[in-house]
Amino acid sequence: MARFYFIFFFLINCSLWCKGQKSVNEHGFTDSLETVLRQTNSDSIRARTNFALSEFWAAKDSIKAWKYLNKGRQFSEKNSYLRALYYYYNARLLVQTNWDKSEKIYMKADTLLNSFQTNDAYLFKAKVWYEYGTVRQRKDDYKAFANILLNKVIPLALKANNNVYVGKAYLALGIVFKNAGQFDKAEVYCLKGIQILKSTQASSGELISAYHTIAENYILSGKSPKARAALDSASRLLTEYPNSVYLLNHYAAEGMFFTVSSQFKKALESLDKGVALAKKLGLRYEEQRLQLQRFYALYNDKSYAAAKIVLIYLMKQREMMKMATNRLQLYYGMAVADQGMKDMIGAFDWLKRYSELSDSVSQSKFKDDINAMEIKYRNAENQKKIAILETEKQKATLSAKNSRLNILLLGTASICLLIVAAASIFYYRSNKKLFMQKEINHHQQLKDLEQQQKLTVTKAILTGEEKERTRMARDLHDGLGGMLAGVKINLSGWMASHDAKKQDAELHQIIGQLDHSVSELRHIARNMMPETLLQFGLETALKDLCESLMTKDIHIDFQTFGIEKNLSISAQIAIYRIIQEIMANAIRHAQATSIVLQCSQNNTVFFITAEDNGVGFDTGTSNKMTGMGLNNIKNRVDYLNGKLDITSVINEGTTINIELNVA
Repeated sequence: MARFYFIFFFLINCSLWCKGQKSVNEHGFTDSLETVLRQTNSDSIRARTNFALSEFWAAKDSIKAWKYLNKGRQFSEKNSYLRALYYYYNARLLVQTNWDKSEKIYMKADTLLNSFQTNDAYLFKAKVWYEYGTVRQRKDDYKAFANILLNKVIPLALKANNNVYVGKAYLALGIVFKNAGQFDKAEVYCLKGIQILKSTQASSGELISAYHTIAENYILSGKSPKARAALDSASRLLTEYPNSVYLLNHYAAEGMFFTVSSQFKKALESLDKGVALAKKLGLRYEEQRLQLQRFYALYNDKSYAAAKIVLIYLMKQREMMKMATNRLQLYYGMAVADQGMKDMIGAFDWLKRYSELSDSVSQSKFKDDINAMEIKYRNAENQKKIAILETEKQKATLSAKNSRLNILLLGTASICLLIVAAASIFYYRSNKKLFMQKEINHHQQLKDLEQQQKLTVTKAILTGEEKERTRMARDLHDGLGGMLAGVKINLSGWMASHDAKKQDAELHQIIGQLDHSVSELRHIARNMMPETLLQFGLETALKDLCESLMTKDIHIDFQTFGIEKNLSISAQIAIYRIIQEIMANAIRHAQATSIVLQCSQNNTVFFITAEDNGVGFDTGTSNKMTGMGLNNIKNRVDYLNGKLDITSVINEGTTINIELNVA
């Protein structure tokens, strides 16, 4: 169930940074700006103050927001820089109703700001690109947002010498990685952002958002104590402001914390407070985001009917349905809610809608893209450092050349000799590099040949082993099994023809033992080569295997996804043996009482995931690995050109992930 939380909670928070920062004390913030308007005679100050008020009211009261924006425009007519800022604030208002138009206005603001080379201009260019990136994010283009943060916002904020905005950008980048499920990288950027914000004495608003962001990341990565500490830090800052908009994110993070901790009543109490505050503040999307988290709390508390009512409400909300990631959650949520209510037809229909939409939203591609952009960003930073060093080196070289100009003519002959020598050295080194490359290629070919030979030998061994298993299973079942059955029949017949009451109990015991021997013999024969695998295929055989291993003390949850019927018999047998060995290890060595086994196929790749709650083991101990038969698993994985990953913690269980090529 914990995995279900993690799959969806991070999607809820995709838009947490889509809105600009606001003051924690909102009433005091607006009062102070109104006071400035009454007391100043400067058109520039009036313009910028009206712009700030327009931005504040953008998400709360559009009429007030447009009124302040138009006043600001009137005071900025004579100032080209303020006119450029007007387009930024204009786009901030348009984003509430018209994403496409707001994008165009942001780009116009960027073009106009290019004429100014001041720290304030660079800061507003960073803001323009940041807000433009949030629009791309709302349009489900997360790659563009990550690219903008790395290549536009952070460099511009650094150029503006505004460390507060640098810290904010790093936190936003942390959210991007968090949404991609890369919590370790997200933690690095979040901590970096918090460190910068603390060192620059940032406002309470930035710090509160930072603590909420890293708290959610800690929750999703299973670090509950750290998450609680981050939430407490945010709570201390919010104590004096009971109706702040930042409380919405606090209730959302707190609800997530309690849901993941299975404290569903507390989760719903926090989320209900958030919903009530969002309605009071007139923030529709924030209210809907909190409602979506209420669904997860209700669903995981098995209140399926109530959870479904929440989803039906959300699917009627325009703000929620505009983002594809939100629609994915709603469709999947309807599917699992119907499943919980035993409405399998409805569940299938919603799952189909989810599948169709998810095909157009590739999370794995998103992870690859942002990782590539991160590497590119780091390389660019390194190149800048190298360029600085090169410049210094060139200056030193130029100075040295100037001092040698007087003796340049006398050294012409020496230079010619040096050129000849350099050419000779270059020729020698080129030949040497070519020879070394040939050696490397030769060694690689030998290594490839050796690997191929190993695979051939492994294949021959495994094939011979399966043939011998099949022969022995057939001999045991048809030969020895038949003989034992015949002995039983003869004994039963003898008992029927002799009236030996005194011996009846002993004979019955012997016949019972004989029955058990026949059953055990057939069980051994079936394990050596299960008939269900040959007759009905891999999925049925694995299901029978799991059912045969389950007892009142051992529970096995077997799940399959998309296993194709046309797998080759050799691949089916290899997969069956791998899983047979995994199950045996979990029960016999790990003493597990609960096992989850998942098998799925995507075209020519077959995936196996097995988790147990056993005693675990030290994966670095080679003797333990060999004793548990993991070499047999590894040989079969290598046979199918696969990958094997084992994670085990002593007294916490073992997780095995296998990826096989079944082409």
